[in-house]
Amino acid sequence: MASALTGKLEGDVEIKASAEKFHDMFCNKPHHVSNTCSEKVQGCELHDGDWGTEGSIICWSYVHDGEAKKAKQVIEAIDSEKNSITFRMIEGDLMKEYKSFVIKFQATPKSEGEGSIVHWTFEYEKLHEGIAHPETLLEFLLSVSKDISAHLTQGN
Repeated sequence: MASALTGKLEGDVEIKASAEKFHDMFCNKPHHVSNTCSEKVQGCELHDGDWGTEGSIICWSYVHDGEAKKAKQVIEAIDSEKNSITFRMIEGDLMKEYKSFVIKFQATPKSEGEGSIVHWTFEYEKLHEGIAHPETLLEFLLSVSKDISAHLTQGN
């Protein structure tokens, strides 16, 4: 029965920025993300810990599906060698619909040419069956990834 409430959603986006630069932006400078796509992400504040460290708590302000939203998350894991980060939601708008929500990304350099592929994974448990799977949120993050890439590669 519970399996209908749990889900996993994955998506890839090809970006021009290097995997290292993309990872560094989310790891050490997430408060700069709003500079890259201010119409989507208004800000990111550090609530506890330090930027770029596991166990730190950050709070995002963003606009998704036309609504201003908040997300408070703890950084569960950072793997600089694999350019991946795992975030667990602890408060905010998503927690009104989900019992648990984990977002992970991994940026991998492309085998040929410049740029990288960013693979996003959501693992979640909905509070009830009437809640939609978070496809629009995945599309949102794929779009934000492209905006960050454009910012990181401008002037190159």
